[in-house]
Amino acid sequence: MRGALIAALLLAVQSAAGSAGPEPWTWQLPPGFPPPVVPADNPMSPAKVELGRRLFFDTGLSESGRIACASCHQPARAYTDGEPQPQGARGDRLPRNAPSLTNVAYAPALGWVDEGVTSLEAQMRRPLLATHPVEMGFASRASGILAGLAADDAYAAAFAAVFPGEPAPVTLDQVIRAIACFERTLISGRSAFDRYVFDDDRTAMSEAARRGMALFYSKRVGCAGCHGGVTFSGAVRAVGHDTATAVYADTGTAPEDSMTFKVPGLRNVALTAPYLHDGRLATLRAVIEFYNRGGGSRRLKVLRLRESEKGDLVAFLESLTDPAFVSPP
Repeated sequence: MRGALIAALLLAVQSAAGSAGPEPWTWQLPPGFPPPVVPADNPMSPAKVELGRRLFFDTGLSESGRIACASCHQPARAYTDGEPQPQGARGDRLPRNAPSLTNVAYAPALGWVDEGVTSLEAQMRRPLLATHPVEMGFASRASGILAGLAADDAYAAAFAAVFPGEPAPVTLDQVIRAIACFERTLISGRSAFDRYVFDDDRTAMSEAARRGMALFYSKRVGCAGCHGGVTFSGAVRAVGHDTATAVYADTGTAPEDSMTFKVPGLRNVALTAPYLHDGRLATLRAVIEFYNRGGGSRRLKVLRLRESEKGDLVAFLESLTDPAFVSPP
């Protein structure tokens, strides 16, 4: 893995160095997906994305030298970690389940609760710098980590090419901006559902999945009332769209009365167990059972689904898995 990342990084650096300026990023978007919003002060480029990719997988950014961003956001698990709550660099368990980074570029807000974090650049400061509890623990040895990156020939060349004219060779802000650019590329939209809807491939979805889709969008069940849009999260922040607002819901799962949590997207959801903000539900079937009985909130209705309908809903959710996204080259 390290050798492949270094080779890709050097190739991106050479490409950037051989051009008149940073090569602009060209989106290769699935059908139905609009271009994501990109901050004006952090434009995308192939070299910056490749630098961010290497940093995302680099355990050297942590206090312990043993965990990376990818430790809690593993590609094969649709950028989650399979744990109810992730473990930080000092062994502490974080209070909430690691959210998937699938289509995170379209999220109007980041995090399980509304803390006013609306950009990936702002969000990255939490895992790197948080101390209660410690997540990656970058802050405790920031100067040493940055010096180590600057002393690495491949990294030094990449930072110089991606951030030309900067007074310092490597800074925390540059690390954050590069990782944020990589995370914006984590776009998933080629599942069986997409082939059925956008490619008109009538064989892409099973009969059970099609029945589940009808239930999902029906007024009787109402899943799409919260999980709407191309990301199945109810809100999409993209170029040409009106200002989007993240959807928050009270499912009765918090100790505080009426506490709301952000509605997560459902793409690749079959790979992101366990579920809910605290990882309390182990399977998709358990999630369907939870909502079937009205969740834990008086605001949710009892669905009274038949056993066959529960299975159909699970089949539909499984049809949202994008194999190419979770098995990148």
